Amino acid sequence: MSYPQSSHGELHLYPLPALESNYIWAIVNDRTRQAAIIDPGDADIVQAWLMQQPTLELAAIIITHHHHDHTDGLAELIARFPALAVYGPTDVEGVTQPLHDGDTFTVLDQPAAVLATPAHTIDHLCYLITPQEKSAKPILLTGDTLFMAGCGRLFEGTAEQMLRNMERFAALSPDTAVYAGHEYTLNNLAFALAVEPDNAAIQEAKARASAARAEGRATLPSTIGQERRTNPFMRTHKATVIQAACRHTGRPASDDPVHVLAALRHWKDTF
Repeated sequence: MSYPQSSHGELHLYPLPALESNYIWAIVNDRTRQAAIIDPGDADIVQAWLMQQPTLELAAIIITHHHHDHTDGLAELIARFPALAVYGPTDVEGVTQPLHDGDTFTVLDQPAAVLATPAHTIDHLCYLITPQEKSAKPILLTGDTLFMAGCGRLFEGTAEQMLRNMERFAALSPDTAVYAGHEYTLNNLAFALAVEPDNAAIQEAKARASAARAEGRATLPSTIGQERRTNPFMRTHKATVIQAACRHTGRPASDDPVHVLAALRHWKDTF
């Protein structure tokens, strides 16, 4: 099987499709020939990929949150590679390097920062890797918090928490590449168009994503700049988004971004 890749200097990222819609992201440092795996929901898929990379050493696993589709392969990989460093939330069994908001660590010889993003789950962490090469763009691993044109369901947290996450992401450099945990893009963009049907950036993104899926390619990564233009959950301050949310709820217009995000998330849950 051939795996497409995207590059950030000496780091190369590969999407390994798993389960119904997951991506297990594999990150390779081409210089050191070490790899890190993000959210291994299926150990067999990871091992099949590693068999095609005989010169690689699996050095680390990074976990974003405790849901089974992001962790089910962890125990098997630890058993096979007992020297692995496993980074993640404190409540995930098998994590050897428990992390918290604001922590920094080094993965594949590159600096990474931890962003706690509770809402989808209370323990959810995202990771910002900043390659040392000046020309390489930052890498944001968002699990189930931020998707292309969408956000995660509020299983354990609140709309207020998710809004803070969106605001935190929006403050990052616009060229930051966003690597999410699922291929939800076409459905998310269809919803975004229902919210803002005249948004040309969403229309263009949907055309590109449709072409990618027709060719069997991943639609990811996105960028923070694109999310600012297309993601309704990151655009709760925009008049068009506020008006659409209020029309959907049938309630008087409110520019409170928490109320807007909550209305959008409830709408998206049944979209």
